[in-house]
Amino acid sequence: MIQHRALLHALSFAVLPTLFGACGNADDAAAPQAPPPEVAVVTLAPRTIPVSFEYVGQTAGAQEVEVRSRVSGILLSWNYDEGKPVRKGQSLFTIDPAPFRAALAHAEAAIAAAQARRNQARREIERLTPLLEKGMVARKTYDDALASEEVAIAELKGAQATLEQARLDLDYTRVAAPLSGVTGRALKSVGSLVEAQQTLLTTISQVDPIHVVFSVSESDHLRNASQSADGRLRLPEDGRFSVSVRTSDGRTYARTGRVDFADVRINPSTGAGEMRAVLPNPDQSLRPGQFVRVSLDGGSYPDALAVPQRAVLEGPQGKLVLVVNANNVVEPRPVQVGQWSGDEWIVTHGLRAGERVMVDGMVKAPPGATVRVTPFAPEAQPADTGKAAAQPSDNGKRGAKAARPPAAQN
Repeated sequence: MIQHRALLHALSFAVLPTLFGACGNADDAAAPQAPPPEVAVVTLAPRTIPVSFEYVGQTAGAQEVEVRSRVSGILLSWNYDEGKPVRKGQSLFTIDPAPFRAALAHAEAAIAAAQARRNQARREIERLTPLLEKGMVARKTYDDALASEEVAIAELKGAQATLEQARLDLDYTRVAAPLSGVTGRALKSVGSLVEAQQTLLTTISQVDPIHVVFSVSESDHLRNASQSADGRLRLPEDGRFSVSVRTSDGRTYARTGRVDFADVRINPSTGAGEMRAVLPNPDQSLRPGQFVRVSLDGGSYPDALAVPQRAVLEGPQGKLVLVVNANNVVEPRPVQVGQWSGDEWIVTHGLRAGERVMVDGMVKAPPGATVRVTPFAPEAQPADTGKAAAQPSDNGKRGAKAARPPAAQN
C-alpha cells in the first residue's frame, strides 16, 4: 500500500515538468523532442486459474473415546504403556476380580438350587398324574404341583440371568481398549477406588486417519455460491475438495486428504458452518489438538484476467491500473480485484481481454503520456504460487484468527 502511494506521488511530480514545459519560450518549443519513454506492459488474455480456499482448523482423532470401567472396585494394575499405541481388545487396566469371582460362585450355586427345585416339581407332577386319572388325589393338589413347577422354572431363569451377569462383571474387571489408537495418560493410580461408568481411566485417540475440523463463514458460502451460479467459479463436484494442511511452523504436510463432512447449519454464535476433512496419518506426525492452516483445492476461475500485483495502484477512489491504448497513450483505469494468483491479482471488473496494462515505467510515463511499449518479462516464481488463494476465513476453530491476505482489504 505504501509503495503504491509513493508511486502515485512520483507520478504527480513526473507530470510537473510537462506542465511547466508548456510555459517555456519559443526556443524551447523548437528544441528536439525526447523519444517516448519505454514501458513494460502485459497484454491481457483470459485463462483458467486454480483457486485455493484457506481456513484455520484444528486436528482431532478420527475416533476419540473415554475409557471407563463397567464395574466398581479397586484398581489392581495398569496393563499398558501410557501414550503408546494399543490394539482393539487389548487389556488396559485390571479391577480386583476377587469379589466378582465370589459373586460368580454364588450365582452358580443358585443355579444348582433352582435346577433342583425345578426337578423336584417335575417329579411331583409325574407322581400325581396317574393318581389324578384314578381319582385318588384332588384336582387342586395336582394344580398346586403344576404351579410349583412353573415357579421353579421362573426361578431357574432368574438364576441363569444372575449367573450371566456375574460372568460379565468378572469379565469387565479386565478393562479392554474399545478401539485401536494411541492412549493418553492413566488418570487413576493403582489402589484407587473406581466407580462403574463414572471414573475416567484414560482416553484413546485414533490418529490414522486424522480429522481436521474448520469453519467456513456464511459470507464465504454465499460468495462462492453466487460466483459458481454465474459461472465465474468452478467448484469440485459434491464439494469433494482436495485438502492439504500447513502446521504452525509453516511446513506443508506431505499427504493430502478430502472433505468428508459439511454441516448444513450455520452456527448463530459464530456465523459459520463447520466442515471436516480426513487425512492419512500413518507416521502420526499430526497430533490431535493441533492448529493448522487448511487449504481446499480443486476449484478454478475459468476465463479469468490477471495482472501483476505491482501494476495495481491505490488511488483516491480505489484501485486502478494504467492502460496503454491503441495510440500508445497512457490512460488510468479503475478496477476491482479479487483473489491473487502468485504475484498477480485476479481482476474482476474494469478490464477486457486484449488490453495492455503497464507494469513498469509508471514514474516516467504518467497518464496522458505517449509511450513505447515492450512486453513485460516476469521474474521466475516459486512452484507453489501458481494458483489463486481465496481470503482465509476468520472463523477459525475455537476462536483462532486467520490473517487476511491483501485481497481482504479491498
